[in-house]
Amino acid sequence: MCRLLAITSKNHVSPALAINGLAAMREGYDGSGVGMLLRDLGGPFKNMSDIPVLSGIFSSSGLKRLDRFMMEKGFTTKYKITFKTNGEPPAGVPKRDVYLVRAYDYPNDWESLGAQDRLKQLMPIRLELKKMGEAEKDMAVFSFWPDTIMIKEVGDPVAVANYLQLDRGNLSARVVLLQGRQNTNHQIDLYACHPFFLEGFATMTNGENTAFHQNREFLMSRGFDGYGGYTSDSEVFTHSLHYFVSFLGLGLECYKHGITPLTDDSIKAHTDAAFLTHLKYACRNLIIDGPNCVIGCLPDTTLFMVQDRKKLRPGVVGSVDGTVVLASEICGLDAVIPQRDKHQDFQPMHLDTVIVRPTHRSVKVVRQTDPLLAN
Repeated sequence: MCRLLAITSKNHVSPALAINGLAAMREGYDGSGVGMLLRDLGGPFKNMSDIPVLSGIFSSSGLKRLDRFMMEKGFTTKYKITFKTNGEPPAGVPKRDVYLVRAYDYPNDWESLGAQDRLKQLMPIRLELKKMGEAEKDMAVFSFWPDTIMIKEVGDPVAVANYLQLDRGNLSARVVLLQGRQNTNHQIDLYACHPFFLEGFATMTNGENTAFHQNREFLMSRGFDGYGGYTSDSEVFTHSLHYFVSFLGLGLECYKHGITPLTDDSIKAHTDAAFLTHLKYACRNLIIDGPNCVIGCLPDTTLFMVQDRKKLRPGVVGSVDGTVVLASEICGLDAVIPQRDKHQDFQPMHLDTVIVRPTHRSVKVVRQTDPLLAN
């Protein structure tokens, strides 16, 4: 099993805080990889929230190709972090030339575009860079989106964090998603490290999606370029979340109804029976078969946690004074917010969706048996 930890806080926090929480759960992952997503950035990025940030790993030649590519597109560098590593790579971590986080000003000829039109141009650029990197094996681009940093590496999470010195002062965020990976693929792939990210939507998963093939085929049939890749069976959770919210215009409470619908008898007794019946059968190929625990983030940095019907993967939520932590294990909460009232911890069951909005950062629980309009 993997281990998951997410923090949403009224204050900007260091990634090191999340690493400490993941370290407490170290018996739940094998050290084969780590992924971290930072949103609502602090430090030097705090006043750059409306411009795109590129995150990735590059060889020296790949970095030159990136620079030429971005210059030809009209992007200019606003700010960058080049990670100065701490000595030799830890065991299992390949030698890399450049770990890069770079914020770009938009091209001048984009000035006439509205905010949403600008955002629509970013995903194709990321996919083009990813394709370039796969062809030459000289770059891996994880995200290209405003107010977003994505860090991925193979190896032990704590060792990687120390190596990259993630406790640096210019790296902080109000929202952090972090996964310690248990490798279940035939080979370790950078892109297979969670979280996964698409146009502001992100998820990470502890579990196995045995309905992966039907989920993937349905999504790829939608004709949207962002639904592809799939180096991990868990990536479909991000894309199905994007599909339900962005394409279908549904609220977050409907995501659970889409991936783990109620039984037909339970739907018949539901206030919104007609709608839920239609959703279940129209999106039947997005129904998952776990076990899975999923933690995710929306474009507005709302966090959530859901379980599938098997409920065989742990998950717990705790909070204190404007900080909410979602984790695989209670010891993860203890490491991050030990001063909380532990009697208020909540472990969601298979009907629950835990929702934490950035506006007030309090825990809301929505059950699939609740009327949708009441949510």
